[in-house]
Amino acid sequence: MRRRHLGSYAAVIVFAVPFLLPFYLLVRNALMSKRELGSLDWHWWPETISFQGFADAFGNDAVPLAHALWNSTLIAAISAPLSTLLASMAGYALARIPVAASKPVFFFIIATMMVPGAATFIPTFVVVGSLGGVNTLWGLIVPGLFSAFAVLLFRGFYLRFPRELEDAGRVDGLGHLGLYGRLALPNSGALFASLGILSFIEHWNAFLWPLVIGQDPEFWTVQVALSTNLNQQAVNMPALFAGALVAILPLVALFLIAQRWIVRGVLLTGIKG
Repeated sequence: MRRRHLGSYAAVIVFAVPFLLPFYLLVRNALMSKRELGSLDWHWWPETISFQGFADAFGNDAVPLAHALWNSTLIAAISAPLSTLLASMAGYALARIPVAASKPVFFFIIATMMVPGAATFIPTFVVVGSLGGVNTLWGLIVPGLFSAFAVLLFRGFYLRFPRELEDAGRVDGLGHLGLYGRLALPNSGALFASLGILSFIEHWNAFLWPLVIGQDPEFWTVQVALSTNLNQQAVNMPALFAGALVAILPLVALFLIAQRWIVRGVLLTGIKG
């Protein structure tokens, strides 16, 4: 029994190394000095740990990294629960409200998943720009609120929701909105949390849309702010790695805290593979 467990742990460690290697390199490079990072000699760990990269990353007036972190936090914190709530409402309506057009609407939503994002990017930018959404928070948030994938998962979940509970709710005089708010939504907490976390990660890592909408540095997100370091004539590599490390730490912490909710949400949806 112990040998089998040791073999399992050894296999997990072996498979974990390729995934942990980029994070190790990120931490290592962020704690190095410019001279040591630019050296041709390989060092497994900095000879002298330096936090100058962090000071340079947050001390660059041309790249407001601290404000960009705040923008990313605000956008992700608003977008994640709101987009998940909208997907939950749409999924419940498609699964439980008997409307003749529900199936065509559902097939239309599925069809949107087959359209490449590049095909809708320019039309979306034209619409948002004509409405004055450039360099605004709503321009950064609103276009990303709809998730066909989340609607699909919520619809599948609510199709398997016990009808007996809804029948009991109707006896108490609840309508569709009451059934959703008092019965369906509270019982879909694991799926809601799972998709909400994944949505938070998606909006935090978004780059192209914030790049074209947030043209003013005041509306830069952390990904856009980090990319501007690469456009400078002299790239401060320790500062770049330090900024990337700071940008990824919230996602790592979020995943470690909420990984059980992600697993439960995947199990509820019946996804395999």
